[in-house]
Amino acid sequence: MNAFRRFFLSLTLLALAWSAAPARVCAEDLSDAQPFEIKVGEEKGPRVSATFGMLAAMTALAFLPALLIMTTSFARIVIVLGFLRHALSTQQTPPNIIIIGMSLFLTLFIMGPIFQRVQRDSITPYIKQDIGAEEAFTRGLKPLREFMGQQTRKKDLALMLELSNAQTPRDLDDVATTTLIPAFMLSELRTAFQMGFLIFLPFLVIDLVVAAVLMSLGMVMLPPAMISLPLKLLLFVMADGWYLIVRSLVASFAAAG
Repeated sequence: MNAFRRFFLSLTLLALAWSAAPARVCAEDLSDAQPFEIKVGEEKGPRVSATFGMLAAMTALAFLPALLIMTTSFARIVIVLGFLRHALSTQQTPPNIIIIGMSLFLTLFIMGPIFQRVQRDSITPYIKQDIGAEEAFTRGLKPLREFMGQQTRKKDLALMLELSNAQTPRDLDDVATTTLIPAFMLSELRTAFQMGFLIFLPFLVIDLVVAAVLMSLGMVMLPPAMISLPLKLLLFVMADGWYLIVRSLVASFAAAG
């Protein structure tokens, strides 16, 4: 958890520094500045106010959670856990906050080595001023691109390349990030729905058996869900379902990597 905090703190500092990287403060400009206004910029270039730079940084940080969700293992995990809850027919148990929290920490577990690479190769050298902002951004994006490339089906990537009218790339480095991310999301949705279907099957069999038994006994007025729910919970607990679900989710990323 401490490593996660350090990573996001470093990422925040990187975003703030990125917005101010092309500019430097001039002493002459500060002496002639109007009250409540600080001007930064190149001596011979256009002036950009500090407020605008901070606004750009805050805008970038606002998109950061969505970017991290769409480029990590979070989407697959949360979809599979959602399918599991519907298969068990437990309504809001476990609640959304439990599913999202579990998905988040499983994502940190799976993406931990990748985040460490980003911090080692990109954020730390930039904070030490060993590399520039553009090179830091390129280095930080590379591990995420490699992860997405490993999880993306060639068919989905070819679809996005066709829709974007892009030329056939020689390797992953030639694929634009704006093309790779939607292809990765398509593959993640397909994999998550496949896992959800496999999770549904045993519980669907229980529902069918219970409904058939109740109809054969003439107990039409008794809701089958009242009988099938305890049986499904019993099956899930006896099979150590949470262990199997978490193991399958983590193994699905390790197998592709």
